[in-house]
Amino acid sequence: MVGYVVLAVIGALFLLSVVLPVPRRVWAFSLYTAKYFWLWVFDVLGIRKLVLVATGRGDKAQRLTRPALLRMWCEDMGPTFIKFGQIIASSAGMFPDPYVKEFQKVLDRVKPFPFDDVKRTLDEELGAEKAAQLVNVEPKQLASASIAQVHTAELRDGTKVVIKVQRPGIVARCMADMKLMRMSARMLAGMRKNVELANPVGVVDDFTKTLAEELDFRMEAANLDKFNEIMRELGHKNIRAPVPHREYITRKVLVMERFNGLRVDRYDEIRARGLDGEGLLVAGLRAWFQCVVFYGFFHGDVHAGNLMLLDDGDIGFLDFGIVGRFDDKARYLVTDYMIAFASGNYKRLGEIICEMAGTPDGLDFDEFVKDLGETYKPLLTLSFAEVNYADFLPGIQRVATQHRVKMPNEFILITKQLLYFDRYAKALAPKLNVFTDPRLVLGMMQDIQKARSMADAKAKAPPVSA
Repeated sequence: MVGYVVLAVIGALFLLSVVLPVPRRVWAFSLYTAKYFWLWVFDVLGIRKLVLVATGRGDKAQRLTRPALLRMWCEDMGPTFIKFGQIIASSAGMFPDPYVKEFQKVLDRVKPFPFDDVKRTLDEELGAEKAAQLVNVEPKQLASASIAQVHTAELRDGTKVVIKVQRPGIVARCMADMKLMRMSARMLAGMRKNVELANPVGVVDDFTKTLAEELDFRMEAANLDKFNEIMRELGHKNIRAPVPHREYITRKVLVMERFNGLRVDRYDEIRARGLDGEGLLVAGLRAWFQCVVFYGFFHGDVHAGNLMLLDDGDIGFLDFGIVGRFDDKARYLVTDYMIAFASGNYKRLGEIICEMAGTPDGLDFDEFVKDLGETYKPLLTLSFAEVNYADFLPGIQRVATQHRVKMPNEFILITKQLLYFDRYAKALAPKLNVFTDPRLVLGMMQDIQKARSMADAKAKAPPVSA
C-alpha cells in the first residue's frame, strides 16, 4: 500500500513538473543539454560520421564545433535563447569571433508561426470588429523574429501599415527561461575564476528587464512617440520613427506606420542612388548621442536592420522594443566618459569607470590608467575601417579582469551601440572616426555643455508652490 502511495506521489510530482512553466523548462534544459552532450561525444569518437555515411548523408559529416552545438541547442530551446543568440551575433568583439559568426545564422532563420495564429491574436486582442478594420493583411510575414512577427496591411481608408503580432505563449516561456538563465549565470560566476568580473548575472538581469519591456507592445508604442517628440524638440525634422496607431495597440499587437526605403546596410543600392551615406550616418549618430545627453533615453538596439534611409530622404529608426534609459547621475557619468575618451584623458576615464562600478581593493590605479590608454588609443588614431573591434573589446575586458574591475552596465550598453554603428560605418564612411571627426566632437561638446547648463538652471530654480 505504501509503495502505491509513494508511486502516486512521484507520479503527481512528475506531472506537476511538466505542467508548471519553470520546472517544464528545467526538463527541456536538461534533455537538450544531454542530447547535445552525447552528440558531441559521438562526434569526437567518430560514431556520428559513421552513422551519417551509412545512411547516405556523408555530405553532412563535418565535425561539429562548440559554437555550432551551442547554436543548435539554443534553436531547440526556443525564442528566448534564440534572442540571446542574436545578441551574440550582433556583438562582434564582446564575444569570441567563432560564436559571433555561428550565431549570425539565427538572425534570419527564426521559424514563422502560422497565419491562423496571427488572425486569432488580432481577434482576441482587438476584438473582431476592430480587427476587421485591418484589411489586405498579407499572409506571408514581412519579418519573423524571436518575439514577434510582422505583416503588412492597410486601414480601411487606405493607409499603409505594418502589424506586429506577438508569438503565442511567448510570455510564460520567456519568464521561465529567464529564471533558468539567471540560475545558470550564478552557477557560472561561482565556478569559474574571474567570471564574476564579466558580471554574467548582471547581463542576464539586464536582458530580463529589456525582454520584459519588449513583450509589452504598449511600451514600444510609447517609446516610438517619445522618440518622435524628442526629434521634434531637437529640431531633427528628417529623423523619425514609425507613428503608432493608438486605437490598434495592445500588449500583444502593435499597428504602426509603414516605412519605405533602404536598410542602411544595402550599400550598393545606397551608392547607386547617389545618397550621401556618410552625411546621413553623421546625422543619425548626432541625433542618437543627443538623446543620451539631453534625455537619458535612446534606441538600445541600433543594428543595421533597425536603421533605414527612407525614400523621402529622411532617416528612419525602427523597432523600439529595446531602449536605454539613464538617470541624471548615470547620464552625467556616461557623457563624462565620452569626453574623457574623445580627449584621451585616460586618468579621468579610469576615475569614471571606478565611480560607475566601484573601486576594487588593492587597485593599482596608475597601472590601470596606463593599460586603459594602451587599449583605447587606437580608437583615437584609426578610422572605422582600420579598427578591429574583435581585438579591441576583448582587450578592454582583459584590462578589467587583470585589475579586477567589474565593467559597468552603462559601459556595455553604450559600447554595444557603437559596435552596431561600426558594422555599417565601415562601408558607408570608412575614413570616418566618430571620436575625432569635428562635426561630431564639437557638436558633442556643445550638447554636453548645454545639457549641463540646463541642469544647473533647473537645480537653482525655486520650487513651484502648490
